[in-house]
Amino acid sequence: GSGKTLIADYIIKRDIEKGIKVVYTAPIKALSNQKYREFCNDHGKENIGLLTGDVSKNQSAPVLIMTTEIYRNMALTQDEMLDRISYVIFDEIHYINDVERGYVWEESIIFSKYNVRFLCLSATIPNAAEFASWISSIKGHKVDVIKHDKRQVPLHKSFYDSELGITGLDDIKEIIDIPDYKYVQGQSRHRRPRVNAPNHVSLIKDIKDKLPCFFFSFSRQKCQNFAFELSKAGLFALDSRISPIIREKLSSAQKEINELKSTKLLRQVLPYGIAFHHAGLIPIIKELVEDLFSKGLIKVLYTTETFAVGINMPAKSVCFESLRKFDGVSFRFLNSKEYFQIAGRAGRRGIDKEGFVYAMITRRDFDYSAIMRMSLKDVDPIKSQFRLSVNTVLNMVNSHTPKEIDEILSKNFFVFQKYGKVDSSKKNIFSHKFAALSLKLGKLGYIKDGKLTEKGLFSSRIYSEEVLTGEIFSTSFYLDLNEYQIMLLIACICYEPREKTEFYKTYNSEFLNSLRKKIRSDFFTSKEKKFDHIEQLTALIHPCYHNETIFDIVKNTNLLEGDLIRFFRQMLDRINQVKQATNDMRLQQALKSCQEIILNCLRDIDAV
Repeated sequence: GSGKTLIADYIIKRDIEKGIKVVYTAPIKALSNQKYREFCNDHGKENIGLLTGDVSKNQSAPVLIMTTEIYRNMALTQDEMLDRISYVIFDEIHYINDVERGYVWEESIIFSKYNVRFLCLSATIPNAAEFASWISSIKGHKVDVIKHDKRQVPLHKSFYDSELGITGLDDIKEIIDIPDYKYVQGQSRHRRPRVNAPNHVSLIKDIKDKLPCFFFSFSRQKCQNFAFELSKAGLFALDSRISPIIREKLSSAQKEINELKSTKLLRQVLPYGIAFHHAGLIPIIKELVEDLFSKGLIKVLYTTETFAVGINMPAKSVCFESLRKFDGVSFRFLNSKEYFQIAGRAGRRGIDKEGFVYAMITRRDFDYSAIMRMSLKDVDPIKSQFRLSVNTVLNMVNSHTPKEIDEILSKNFFVFQKYGKVDSSKKNIFSHKFAALSLKLGKLGYIKDGKLTEKGLFSSRIYSEEVLTGEIFSTSFYLDLNEYQIMLLIACICYEPREKTEFYKTYNSEFLNSLRKKIRSDFFTSKEKKFDHIEQLTALIHPCYHNETIFDIVKNTNLLEGDLIRFFRQMLDRINQVKQATNDMRLQQALKSCQEIILNCLRDIDAV
């Protein structure tokens, strides 16, 4: 809430007037889309472009908004357009700390051309001076650190216990440290008395004078369940202003949108000023919720943590359903960066004199020192997550000499943090990793005599699953495949299986059986686990191929409609990569047909 974007707005306005290009990157598509709408209003639609993989609008515009991955790909391949850029604005630059995607930000900075300057925006970088020194050392220009430690709206942090109600952490510790009477008597194995987990409705009841509130949960299903439970608690009266806005927003939408479970539930809870928001919703529904919130008509919004990233919608209060989350491997406590990113949404500048943060505490998971460390101050420094992808290695081999590669491999933030400087005279861990990966790619036929083969050139334009995609679409493998089989292969490459995902009806066919046989008989694809799900994915691809819409397909799986849309848009992005990487005009035409089939399936969904 310190007004960071004011600097970005200044640069954009100044360089539009000068006729110079500016790139604005965001870590998630939702933020890219929001910034696109916001900038179009502020600077005129003709001055703003959008690139997000599956969506491309006004590429020649002076201001281009894109996901950071798109910019990284352009920087890595030294796209000519970058010669005309003055600034790259990295919103939420602390994403460089993300274990899975952090390397994207690092590579974006390393491979940017020397004429480019950066504006890095973040609310949470304790080691900003170190980060700035790294950029300065590899780019050779001065980097200023502008810090503002005082919040415009002070935060009051509290905790919520089922017995004590709103209280302090020390008070909860004090009562938890009292052992169970039966434990003392030797009659129980449990040192702590068993106490029910706190209830979200009770917490909302206690903070009714501190609304509106964002209630963060790390489960989409809980967001919806909690909204329903709160609507039944009778805490809020019907607001007659809300229903007309809902009717107007959805009046021109497809009738099937109103038949979705999420839409029906929202229409049930919204009139009470209660809502939910997560990535599993379709765009028009998310926009409806955001619009109502911006109008001050939502009292409690249950949402996942993605809402805490960049979206400019603060509330008076923020509640945490839990301070623990599942990170894809195990349950763990939030780190201080994650806590303050979410907590920072509390307190509306110019409206509230103070913001309030409440975290529900389940005594079973209570860890005083972990919670104190997390919530006292953001002390977690950003760390390098640099790693070498196949795409990075291929592009470096294609565009740089061995000496230049050694220099590049010494420029990452990891080396700087370890040695305090950039030193290309010494081999580092990434020099050895580069050599090992180059050797492997040589054995697979992607590199020969220090240069890329035809297959290597193809995969240098593919940005994930590069080798698998190369083995399918840069060999003879694809030659006798039709559009349906190509779509199934792309679907397998894009699909990320989850334990609870269900598909209700699958479609066996001669095309499927012949494709399976082909996969099994190929040395490379026969070992690939991604094709284990090919039959299940016919539940999505078969109806799509046969002209059914997303609303028909959503009935054939328990995937949320937003996740289904995301999956098909990932397919569009991957198909586009292959189309641009191949020189085979027949394959390009087949891929174009696949794109048209998917776009037809998504025809009733907003493009942004």
